[in-house]
Amino acid sequence: MDKLVIEGGKPLSGTIVIQGAKNAALPILAASMLVEGKVTIDHVPKLLDIDVMLNILRELGCRAEHEDETVTLDTSSLHSSHIPEALMRQMRSSIFLMGPLLARFGEVTIYQPGGCAIGERKIDLHLSGLRALGAQVDEEDSRIVCYAKRLKGAEIHLDFPSVGATENIMMAAVLAEGLTTISNAAREPEIQDLQHFLNSMGAKIFGAGTDTITIEGVEKLTPCRYQVIPDRIVTGTVMVAAAATRGQVTLLNTCPSHLTSLIHVLRRTGVQITVDDDIIKVGTAARPKAVDRIVTSPYPAFPTDLQSQIMVLLALADGVSVMKETIFEGRFKHVDELSRMGADIRVDLNSAFIRGVSRLYGATVEATDLRAGAALVIAGLAAQGKTVVEQVHHIDRGYDRIETMLGRLGARITRYSPVPNNQIVP
Repeated sequence: MDKLVIEGGKPLSGTIVIQGAKNAALPILAASMLVEGKVTIDHVPKLLDIDVMLNILRELGCRAEHEDETVTLDTSSLHSSHIPEALMRQMRSSIFLMGPLLARFGEVTIYQPGGCAIGERKIDLHLSGLRALGAQVDEEDSRIVCYAKRLKGAEIHLDFPSVGATENIMMAAVLAEGLTTISNAAREPEIQDLQHFLNSMGAKIFGAGTDTITIEGVEKLTPCRYQVIPDRIVTGTVMVAAAATRGQVTLLNTCPSHLTSLIHVLRRTGVQITVDDDIIKVGTAARPKAVDRIVTSPYPAFPTDLQSQIMVLLALADGVSVMKETIFEGRFKHVDELSRMGADIRVDLNSAFIRGVSRLYGATVEATDLRAGAALVIAGLAAQGKTVVEQVHHIDRGYDRIETMLGRLGARITRYSPVPNNQIVP
């Protein structure tokens, strides 16, 4: 497995362009299966998760190319709605294909998806939503088969505003007969982006970004070209890295309105932030101040996907901060790794009590999941001495060569890859 070696202690400085949003691109790639023909999607980052999704689409018969940041799909040769189990287990987002394939083919076979081990993430809401649209769902061990000659619109209430379930139901309902209403829907920007993409192909969807989404079923969709929104989590990661290293960074191609909660927290720590259209400037030279309480909750509250990163900044703050995680029960695995670097953090159930220290120290640590890995990279950049981050494949799921991205800001970070004779080379 690749590893990252980081020489810490240098403030980040410079300008960076933010990549397209992974969590918007994946459902959009899946939604492309609703239409027959050629679809072009721009601003798609080169990520492990994107590669897995494209491999699944190719396995189903779709022609897919990814050049630079543009994905070109030809879905006219799509011939299967049976997603291979081995590929599904590589990535949880493969579940997004369930709704589109069911709507197009009248049946779909999937398996329990894989992904980061950050806690229990059931797909019950996905299945209950499809059942409400008229699908028959047969479950046998990890294998799930859904059938429906023609889906029919329905009123669907989600017990929890699940992003994945909201998006899957949206995609399935686009070609359903009649009107579908999703109440207590998730409100994330990626859901708004999916709505815009589907409407660009002729769908009739209203309300994304609110807790009620309405879908008026149509007979067919037509191909289009579309550009994915910037990645708010990558944006937030770089902002926190700039703050933790006490640097000065300008971020281009951002959506500041998607990061209101993070900007509010960073300003409470004393970080200076200015916003101008799609440009965010972050800078600080002083030690951050503690924040008494941060709670992760569904958008627009503080995102769970930035919890581990902001914890690094709070670990260096003056005072005691409290972080409460309400989304995933297994999302404090990075705490033990940060403790190896000198952080003073105590976990009690779903809350972390963070007593700031004056500095962190380099150590060998392991990325236990995607966002935890990003947090450890930030910690390494801010720490004194050398940090080695192992299990980098987790980070590659959501960051396009994180060492190159941060290297543009002056970070001293190098990737090393194993070769057959067990040596490690850059």
